[in-house]
Amino acid sequence: MRVGYGGGIPPNVGDGDRAAGADGVRDNLDPSWLRGDPPWLDLFGVWLREAVEARIPEPNAMVLGTVDPNGVPNTRTVLCKGADASGVVFFTGYDSDKGIDLAANPVASVTFPWIALERQVHFRGAVVPVGPEDTETYWRMRPRGSQLSALASDQSRPIGSRHELEAKAADIAARYGGLDGDDPIPVPADWGGYRLEPARVEFWQGRANRLHNRVRLSLIDGIWQAARLQP
Repeated sequence: MRVGYGGGIPPNVGDGDRAAGADGVRDNLDPSWLRGDPPWLDLFGVWLREAVEARIPEPNAMVLGTVDPNGVPNTRTVLCKGADASGVVFFTGYDSDKGIDLAANPVASVTFPWIALERQVHFRGAVVPVGPEDTETYWRMRPRGSQLSALASDQSRPIGSRHELEAKAADIAARYGGLDGDDPIPVPADWGGYRLEPARVEFWQGRANRLHNRVRLSLIDGIWQAARLQP
């Protein structure tokens, strides 16, 4: 069951206005849906929950865009591991391509592409490392196999073969008692979290005939301002 927002159909609308996209919501996305502090958080939470309920694969997957030291953009898909009023959080190696880009240019964009629901949410803003306590807390929540793989991998660096990669992982696993061992696995020194602190958030809702709905929030002088954008 999809959840609508913004009340009923406005008076004097045409059939095109009534046509729902694949999200199943009859009502058109409107700036009035964005409320709270910050005003993007509640609607983002609803859309994320509905993506989970719709059983979209990896509903917390987001396309992360960074800029390398030479000014060349780079995108890849990562998993969002937290979202609150401060922003969205992900984890990676500090010496990975992502980490190198963010050290040179600490700004990024992320997109949640819930295509099956004809919904997207875009974030843009500064990126800051999360504190070591937050990294440690998340690390302890990770499956043991994921911890071992992160410790074994020199992320983004070349390796000769899959066999060599698996051998590295096996050596690390043996050092800490294997997948079923009890020895705690330390957080790698070159691994941790980042938080994108949004200055711009855009919600996109697919509509009939490509007459899509776009609503953008911009943080200007500490105040969030909403505007409808043409598709």
